[in-house]
Amino acid sequence: MNKMLDKVKGDRPIWMIVIVLSVFSLLTVYSSTGSLAYRFRAGNTEYYLFKHLIIIVMGLGLMYVAHKIKYTYYSRISQLALFIAIPLLLYTLLRGTSINEASRWLTLPIINISFQSSDFAKLAIIMYLARLLAKKQETIKDFKSSFVPVVIPVVIICALIMPSNFSTAAVLFTTCIVLMFIGRVRFTYIMALLGIGMVAVSLFVVVVMNMPDSGRVHTWKNRISTFTGADVGDNYQANQSKIAIATGGVFGKMPGNSTQRNFLPHAYSDFIYAVIIEEYGLAGGFVVLMLYMMLLYRGVRIAHKSPGTFGALLAAGLSFSLVFQAMINMAVAVNLLPVTGQPLPMVSMGGTSMWFTSLSIGIILSVSRQIEENEQENGQTYAHATVN
Repeated sequence: MNKMLDKVKGDRPIWMIVIVLSVFSLLTVYSSTGSLAYRFRAGNTEYYLFKHLIIIVMGLGLMYVAHKIKYTYYSRISQLALFIAIPLLLYTLLRGTSINEASRWLTLPIINISFQSSDFAKLAIIMYLARLLAKKQETIKDFKSSFVPVVIPVVIICALIMPSNFSTAAVLFTTCIVLMFIGRVRFTYIMALLGIGMVAVSLFVVVVMNMPDSGRVHTWKNRISTFTGADVGDNYQANQSKIAIATGGVFGKMPGNSTQRNFLPHAYSDFIYAVIIEEYGLAGGFVVLMLYMMLLYRGVRIAHKSPGTFGALLAAGLSFSLVFQAMINMAVAVNLLPVTGQPLPMVSMGGTSMWFTSLSIGIILSVSRQIEENEQENGQTYAHATVN
């Protein structure tokens, strides 16, 4: 056991947060996939439990590998990743597998595994943006030589994601804005970009509400109308989620005793937080919320102590991205935001989403591992100098 712990480097609290979230994930996914098991697996409820366990173990393996790679290598990897992400998103938009009237998935031939190319693109653009901002620190206030090259890849990636996954594009755009602010981009440029983004979103909503009611447009219109109260009759998901939260009370019904899991659409992914509150109560929901707040705190702390600008921006960008996504998932569950389809990182059922989240956390741990090694070297140098 001690030998295994010695091989695991990086920020120990983050490792503990990941383990606790994984336990929550296993228990809640097992509880909330009962209806799936009876519908598709002849009542074999253990199928999804073991499948999800394998996904989590593979995710932890990816996290371990990512944290062993020196974080500076991710600067070069980001260039290749972005080069792959753009055509991948284009292909997904034009020829991707359509699920729920949205072309978000690519199906890999032979192995027949589907994944969302936007998950890969999110990781690629955050790494690439951290690289650009780090390299352009000396001229970061200049519009032409720094701001324009930084903004162009962000706009391209978000524009390619938006038609099929508006919420992911919005979260990614917000994360990039925060990263630019941390990277000392001129505040007036950031506000102008944010203003343009808000105008674009407003125009998008107006255009959608006036488009013919078909395909993906129908889904967007329903979500906007339901959340704004224009269509109070079609609020099934939000109502079932609120029932789950209300009946959970302070300490919940205990694991496996959820009733709303049988009525909530995607109880094992989009609305898994509602099932957590129903089974573990407000206390359990608060613990999960605090775990993400701790993850953000540790990520910011790693960014602050990072030996280089790239490492600081990388840790901060990935931490904000994961926690923003978690906050949106939880806000949807308590009906503070319209339904978005954002999974709860490290908790919701889903293979590639879990794996890309694991890679992101592994990269953050890689930065913290470098900090640890630097501190150990400095400590040894100081001790050697003291002895002499």
